[in-house]
Amino acid sequence: MDILAAFETPWFLNTSAFAFGLVVGSFFNVVIIRLPKMMEQAWRAECCELLEESVPEEARLSLACPPSHCPACNAPIRPWQNIPIISFLLLGGRCNSCKTKISWRYPLTELCTGLLFLGAALAFGPTTTMIAALLLLGSLIVLTGIDLDTCLLPDSLTLPLLWVGLLVNLGGLFCSLDSAVMGAVAGYLSLWSIYWLFKLTTGKEGMGYGDFKLLAALGAWFGWQALPLIIILSSFVGAFVGISMIMLRRQERDTPMPFGPYLAGAGLLTLFYGDSLTATYYNMLGL
Repeated sequence: MDILAAFETPWFLNTSAFAFGLVVGSFFNVVIIRLPKMMEQAWRAECCELLEESVPEEARLSLACPPSHCPACNAPIRPWQNIPIISFLLLGGRCNSCKTKISWRYPLTELCTGLLFLGAALAFGPTTTMIAALLLLGSLIVLTGIDLDTCLLPDSLTLPLLWVGLLVNLGGLFCSLDSAVMGAVAGYLSLWSIYWLFKLTTGKEGMGYGDFKLLAALGAWFGWQALPLIIILSSFVGAFVGISMIMLRRQERDTPMPFGPYLAGAGLLTLFYGDSLTATYYNMLGL
């Protein structure tokens, strides 16, 4: 009981949230790297079965197996080398065995997760809302990383996120259940309609189905009223980044650009500042 009471102390709750975020962020790095590879391995096996061919023998991937190792020299990563952020600094950003540079993305993911979890603790305190916010933030971080790497938003993440959004709103945690259901439907159909309008007009696919499902999930979490703000924020930032990349010649005009990170960023802003941003938006429209 004393432990539960300790979480009501702001400094203990905030410190715990930040430390927990660092640890979970380290695990998120594993998920971001391995989940697409696990999906690819499963797809190969399914294709072989459909073609009635023998499935190639290869080590079965999972989030726990094989143990963490250096991708360059396969040296195992020992526990002291896997402490969030600290190990990266102690190792000087290089593998302890082969001295290959370690990507800054690993400690950055850990730090961002820690800071966002701290933000949830500060914003919502020791409540059910905070726990739900941590689930949402964790999902958005992983989806962002995977989409940046592969331009994929796995159904194994987006669909559970949608259902959890509906469940947390059974009691009106972020919005009413009616608004959540309408948000899920409107979120999916809005991008689905844009996708087909763009395809019929240009003959090209402007986005993937994973984007539809992610927006549907955000609609389930925050309700249909938040969708205009989410779409505007993600579209504006996405267009700005895309145009900037093309002007700086770091990306070709026809190069696919993941849209999931911008949806995730808009969802993050909605979580922390949704009410004020929505009110400002509607005031600008005179509604």
